[in-house]
Amino acid sequence: MAIAFDITENTQLAKDHFNQVAREQMRPISRKYDDQEHDLPTEWVDWWWKEGRKGAPGKYDGPQDGFVTVCVQAEELCWGDAGLYLRMPTPALGGSAVGAAGTPEQRDKFLKAFREDGQPIWGAMAITEPGAGSDSAAIQTTADWDEDAQEWVLNGTKIFCTAGEGASTVAGGFVVVWATVDKSAGRGGIKSFVVPANTPGMTLVGTEDKLGIRASDTATLTFDNCRVPGENLLGRREVKKQDPAKSAGDKGFKGAMATFDASRPVVAAMAVGVGRAALDFVKEELARQGVPLRYDAGPREQTALERDVIEMEAELQAARLLTWRAARLISLGKPNNLEASMAKAKAGLAVTGITQKAVELLGPVGYSKKLLVEKWMRDAKINDIYEGTQQINQLIIARRILDYPSAMLR
Repeated sequence: MAIAFDITENTQLAKDHFNQVAREQMRPISRKYDDQEHDLPTEWVDWWWKEGRKGAPGKYDGPQDGFVTVCVQAEELCWGDAGLYLRMPTPALGGSAVGAAGTPEQRDKFLKAFREDGQPIWGAMAITEPGAGSDSAAIQTTADWDEDAQEWVLNGTKIFCTAGEGASTVAGGFVVVWATVDKSAGRGGIKSFVVPANTPGMTLVGTEDKLGIRASDTATLTFDNCRVPGENLLGRREVKKQDPAKSAGDKGFKGAMATFDASRPVVAAMAVGVGRAALDFVKEELARQGVPLRYDAGPREQTALERDVIEMEAELQAARLLTWRAARLISLGKPNNLEASMAKAKAGLAVTGITQKAVELLGPVGYSKKLLVEKWMRDAKINDIYEGTQQINQLIIARRILDYPSAMLR
């Protein structure tokens, strides 16, 4: 695959458009909804549903654009505010799961129906449980088949569901729930199910108080004899017993896990956006104070401040290029499991370091709430945690490079 370091004209149009959205619609209310964590950002939700989701000018129908444009959009909007980005009424992770694990008929049924509802909708994915975090195969939520009713019956508790409040309670929304249909089958028994908002038996218990991305909602959901139609199972019903020598079970679990191959580049792009926000601010402040950045000077001639900023730029660009590479593979229809985890791991490390250094370089004012820099530092840390922790993604990278199954490398 040829290596390209530039984006296409169409993607540049999207970048400019969404940067304007971030600057004009998100930044002005960024602090407000960081302080008012559990308030719905009505002005942002209403504007996005009516105007923002129409997208940027241009046409995005080729592999040169495609998923790279999705990641560019995520970077620009998270440059505006990562929490508000996660509060956008879209199918989001739930839609990604349907796209990755569902049949063409299911994608047509669920995604198109929800998009044409006419009102703001949210999609969410419910994986994490009190006793099952990074190890998705340890899921205890069950799905039992009721032959007479031709329905699946879900029981269990899910925590840390991004957009779970809107997805579970607003008409038209939906939650994709991971559950086991056969505990003895291990990973092979894990399936995913589409549960429409307000389905009886699905209950919103509450939302989390968080360090960062406070404008987004992170929910706890319970399922008590929650019934969904048989066709709401994503993928095949058949269960294949897990082979301990292999790293995954049948296509059901693999299909569900494939969701992360699409979502991790987007999360990496989100991290790049937050890191760029902090870096841009530092550079603007240095320029305002008349402090030059001498890119043509040798390391021994540069000041410590210059070396710090240039290193921040290098880390950010490395994360961005890894992200675009993983995204381009999706557009080309090629596997990207290794590249997605590499992008996510690198971006999580980079944005954490960049935002912390930004606060440090700006001194006490950077640590205060007079600026958004301290908020960006708080928003950054989640990128090392959700969509697979830093440690899990590094483990995936090692397994792919060494060609080891999970049983051989834990």
